[in-house]
Amino acid sequence: MDALDLIVLGRQLARIGETVLRGGPSPAMPTSAGLVLADVFAHPGTSVGEITSRTSMPQSQVSQTVAQLRSQGIVESFPDPGDRRRTLLRVSDQHARSVRRAGGVSADAALAGALGDSSAEEAADLIVVLEDLAEWLRPAPPGPVLRQLSRAGEAREPA
Repeated sequence: MDALDLIVLGRQLARIGETVLRGGPSPAMPTSAGLVLADVFAHPGTSVGEITSRTSMPQSQVSQTVAQLRSQGIVESFPDPGDRRRTLLRVSDQHARSVRRAGGVSADAALAGALGDSSAEEAADLIVVLEDLAEWLRPAPPGPVLRQLSRAGEAREPA
């Protein structure tokens, strides 16, 4: 398998997973919101300036996007413990729990559907291979996104 085939496969699998995660095809988050949210997920406790540096987006666009994500309850801000004048950002616990819950939904039917004319046996065999591959390639230790989702799964749901 060459690098381009691997990238195309990864993106196709990501699209299938995102569709299942959202509960079906739905309008995607605007690119700027997706970039900012991905950055905050990967760098909890980050600032607007740091997001701007990593994403190369204009600071005004990052600030506007963060304000939208905050108003939707997806991102929350808190004062920097080392410099109370500075504001830091993280994905809200509620959003992390929602992603964790939605991420636990089986993608088997969507994978089988993406295979088109394959038989049920062929689809089942492929899903087993994908599960094995996911296990073999699982990062150890998990990165910041998986750590946040794991903590969200361990936190008690509000009554």
